[in-house]
Amino acid sequence: MLLAFDTATPLVAVALHDGEDVVVELTSERPMKHGEQLAPLIASALEQAGLVRQDLTAIAVGVGPGPFTGLRVGLVTARTLGFVLEVPVYGVCSLDVLAVEAASALGTDFVVATDARRKEVYLASYDATGARLDGPVVSKPADVASDLPVVGEGGSLYPDAFPHATGPQRPSAGWLARTVAEELAEIVDPEPLYLRRPDAELPRPPKKVS
Repeated sequence: MLLAFDTATPLVAVALHDGEDVVVELTSERPMKHGEQLAPLIASALEQAGLVRQDLTAIAVGVGPGPFTGLRVGLVTARTLGFVLEVPVYGVCSLDVLAVEAASALGTDFVVATDARRKEVYLASYDATGARLDGPVVSKPADVASDLPVVGEGGSLYPDAFPHATGPQRPSAGWLARTVAEELAEIVDPEPLYLRRPDAELPRPPKKVS
């Protein structure tokens, strides 16, 4: 049984995959509460499936790009569960998960753009099969404007830069699970994909007085 979860967006998403398909998929109701909601969502998913943690055989986790705090919650949880349960942990770029879900419906090259806050987007480009061509990058929407179909929240947030917005809006834990189970995108180490420095930094040493 594969447990998958993504914390790269304001809402936490969790799913279970039994080797054939997704059997449970849950999404948090309150945004920006990753630390409070991830563990209860995992517990609820296991309960709905009639399972315990020891039934898990692998973990899949979205590695971002996304906010520092949210990604840290997801990645630390994934690595901890993998260590305790002695099961492998697989990472996937969260933009790739959106691309895998969108590719079959679009049938053409497209862009994935998600909200990076600070009036910026995380963006990557894909071919019609969902294979990544370029990115991800973090940039001002105007600097990466596109007339291609745009998957993700970036399209709806910045219609001037992305006039052809389409769904899905956020990465699905169910599609993350399918991506790993069926090897539909690049599998990476469970390390956070940060495209900018965190807001909180250690203070720099004081300058010497000349």
